[in-house]
This record gives sequence, C-alpha cells and structure tokens, in this order.
Amino acid sequence: MTANSANISASVFRLSPLIRITLLSLYIALTVPLPFLSQVTAAPVPPELLCIGITAGLVALYAVLTEQVIVDDQGIQVTYPAWVPRFFRKGWFLPWSEVKELKPRTTGQGGLVYYFLSQDGKAYLLPMRVVGFARFLQIVQAKTGIDTTDVRPLAQPWMYLILLVFTLLLLLVDGWAIATALTTAQLT
Repeated sequence: MTANSANISASVFRLSPLIRITLLSLYIALTVPLPFLSQVTAAPVPPELLCIGITAGLVALYAVLTEQVIVDDQGIQVTYPAWVPRFFRKGWFLPWSEVKELKPRTTGQGGLVYYFLSQDGKAYLLPMRVVGFARFLQIVQAKTGIDTTDVRPLAQPWMYLILLVFTLLLLLVDGWAIATALTTAQLT
C-alpha cells in the first residue's frame, strides 16, 4: 500500500461545532465580566492582569477544542494542529493490530466512557464528541472486530443545546453586569 492510498482512505473526525461553540461561549460568559467587576470593586487583582489570564485561558481552551481524530487503514490517531504545543496536548496513535478491546469505565458523574486497551495494557480514551460518531464507530468495528453497538456518546447533542441556551441567557446577564459596572465606575 502506498502513502497516497492510505491518505485517500483516511477519515478525519473533528469535534462537534455545537460542543465547541457551547464551551467557548460558556468560558466567555463566565470570565468576561471579571475585569469590569475587579475595577468597580477595587479588587487586589488588576483588570489588565485578569484580561491577560482570560485571553490565555481562551487560547488554551480553543487549543483543546481543535482535536481531530484520524482513522485510516493503519490505525486511529488523535492529533492537534501544529500551533498547539506538544507539551500541552500531544495526541496519540494506536495501530488497529494493537487494539485488544474496548473497555467501559464509569465517570465520577455516572456517565460511561470507553477506552481502547492495547496489547501492552495501555489505555486510550475513545473520542466521543466528534461529528459523525456513528460512522466513526462503524469504522472502529470494521477495523477491530469489536462490537460497538452498545457504545453511546457521553453527552447527547440536546444536552449541549440546553447548555448553550442557558449560556446565552448568562451572556445577557453579563451584559447587564458590565453595563452596571461601567455606570458605577463613571459615578465614582
């Protein structure tokens, strides 16, 4: 098999835009009012420092949300763009021939996640928040022979939609809080 034929049969799965937008919006809703409130309350942390920290956090969150899953004839790979430092998120590759089983684990909140177990006993988290998850599972089943019919995403899209709606409501409250902070700052 040539490198070109492997590239042609590769499928790339990206993180769901709904999840990406929801999490970025929630981060913004939770952090943007902080510099304004810091200024109005004369907090010991200066607003400029908060802005720097918030921006760094936003870049870090965005980096995490750029995860891509690539499956081809050789194996499965979780990767990130070149601009994401390897020490921050390095990704992994697991050849199909090394996949021993798919093992479920309960999360602390009662959800269920799955790990690929390799022949040497290492565990690799099954990416569950990708667009085309059902197609991804079909490929995993075809390449490994592991039955994936009972594997479900950790969170359903409607859960993220509800979170997005509440985040948008929070952004409205943020707008009010910022306007109040700016008005208070002008009065003093």
